[in-house]
Parts: sequence; C-alpha cells; structure tokens
Amino acid sequence: STMFLVGLSGGIASGKSTVVAVLRELGCAVIDADVIARQVVQPHSKAHQQILQHFGTEILLENGEIDREALGNIIFSQPEKRQLLNSITHPEILKEMLKQILKYFVRGYRYVILDIPLLFETRGTRGLIRFMKYTVLVYCDPSMQLERLMQRNELGVAQARARISSQLPLDLKRKWATHVIDNSGDRESTRQQVLQLHAHLEDSLHFLWARLAVGMAIAGFGGLVFLLIQHFIS
Repeated sequence: STMFLVGLSGGIASGKSTVVAVLRELGCAVIDADVIARQVVQPHSKAHQQILQHFGTEILLENGEIDREALGNIIFSQPEKRQLLNSITHPEILKEMLKQILKYFVRGYRYVILDIPLLFETRGTRGLIRFMKYTVLVYCDPSMQLERLMQRNELGVAQARARISSQLPLDLKRKWATHVIDNSGDRESTRQQVLQLHAHLEDSLHFLWARLAVGMAIAGFGGLVFLLIQHFIS
C-alpha cells in the first residue's frame, strides 16, 4: 500500500470550507483539524484540564464545555495566551491526526488531505509539511476576506482586522503553497479549480508513504507510531 499526504490551509473567511465540501463530494479522505481540536478539549480530557488551570473557569459553558468564543476573544487579543493554548492542544491534535492517517493508510487510500487552518503558522503543524507531497492554499483577495469575515461573524472593521492580523497574510502563505485555489470569484469558479486539483492528485504517482514502508517493517507498527508522534510534537 502507498499513500501521500496533502496539506490544505487558508485564512479566516477565505472560503476553505467551500473547498473541503467539494473534496468530500468527490470522495476524498479529509481529516479536519478543527473537528479534532474540539474533540481533544472535551470535559475530563487532559487538554481540558490544562486549559482550565491556565485560563480559569470563566471560559466554561454551563455544560462544562469550553466556550470557544470566550476563549477566542482572549487569544486573539493576547498573542502569548494564543501560544500557550497552542502548546496545550497541538500535541493532542497531532496524535489524533496521526491515528486517523494510519487508519486511511491501512484502508488503502492513495492520499489523505489534512485540513489544517494554521498549517503555515505554528511550529507543530509546520513540522508536518515535510511529510506532505503537496500543500494547497485557499486564497481570496484581502479586502474580500475582510468583508466576508465582517458579514459572517457580525464584526466591526477593527475586530475583523484584529482576527485577520493574528494569522499570516494570505499573500505570504501563497508563496509557500504548491497549489493555490483562488476563491475570490464565484462558487463555480472555485469548484472548477478544485476539480482540476482533484484530477492532479488522482494522477499523481508520487507516494510519500512508500518511504515509511521500510521503517514500518523494521520498527513494527507500534514502534513506528511512537516514533512518529515524538517527531511530530518535538
């Protein structure tokens, strides 16, 4: 069995969810880092307990779950708090992502798409790029990004700009991506670009996971998983 990884990223309100929806319609295996991020901070989890220790119980909802909006308001205005939160959640997220990658590997998928909003921003996720054959950025014009965010989240100009500035500029990230999907136009234009990307991935003969086959045979399944987890979170 052979497999390669594809990193998918974007910026807040750039339209990445639209692209992911089309990829899922096409039958692609997509691992959503945001979904995993919600799972690893559920009550009684290791990350949940650590977050409460550092951010207090004021960020809890009545059911004991973390109020993402309240926590988001804190980390968007305080970069050091954002780094602290990342140091708590990212190792847990990466461990779960690795489990899901291995699941698709065993099931014989040709490639897996890792939907990671901050792929280029954070140290932990940047470490994953070396294992990816391709990286895809969902781009849109900065002025359009600002307008979309204001409308979607009902934010003022200052609030929207603060949230956008907490991430690297899309114009910078597009220089690092191997593929760019420009979502500045209408949905059909974006869809056609996704279809072209899908055709390229289906035709690709570059199998990144082949380089791990020897390691899996030597170290054994359990040993390789342990080594990869240690590498990803280091």
